[in-house]
Amino acid sequence: MRHRNAGYKLGRNTSHRRALLRNLVTSILLEDRVETTITKAKAARPHVEKLITLGKKGDVHARRQALSFLQTREAVTRLFDTVAPRYGDRNGGYLRIVRTGFQKGDGAEKAFIELLGAEKILDEKRQKRAEAREKRREELQKQLAEQQPAGGEEQA
Repeated sequence: MRHRNAGYKLGRNTSHRRALLRNLVTSILLEDRVETTITKAKAARPHVEKLITLGKKGDVHARRQALSFLQTREAVTRLFDTVAPRYGDRNGGYLRIVRTGFQKGDGAEKAFIELLGAEKILDEKRQKRAEAREKRREELQKQLAEQQPAGGEEQA
């Protein structure tokens, strides 16, 4: 019987499972959106929710608690400075899990786990990437035009 055994084992021993969840949670806080399996997303959700609640407290003790779980200082500063203030008036439910399809190798169901309100930030990133890509394409076109002989002259 599994009475009172909450959480997911994810087919790993304790230390491996803890490391996996720490990495996943750190990535979610840094990137706002991560694609993973449904089970891993569901396992990571309570950890992210707890850390955002710590971020909303904002005191030194909460920062140290977050630092003991997260992998990088960058993730902690991002949590306390940009992520947690977004949810000041919200009591929980900071994440969304969106199913995306199946994994090619083993058929596991994949999903995006993302922070609510990250759409604006992700759209800005997407827009910047598109502009940079367009700029690179124009530069390449210009270089190709310079390399080709002008006026259709043939080289002998």
